[in-house]
Amino acid sequence: MAKINPGEFMRQVQSEGRKIYWPSRQETVTTAIFVGIMTVLLATFFLGIDALFGWVVSSLLSLL
Repeated sequence: MAKINPGEFMRQVQSEGRKIYWPSRQETVTTAIFVGIMTVLLATFFLGIDALFGWVVSSLLSLL
């Protein structure tokens, strides 16, 4: 691997830094709200699944 001098390295870093896309405030807020809603929905779903499996296991154990 070829060595690059520090000046060339900094130019490459700046060049790559200009390619970064920063989302707008509106995009960030919209994404954060979507993530929050999906988190609540998935937590509710897994709570229901856990309760159902708990009920099934306790019902099977009560038969013993």
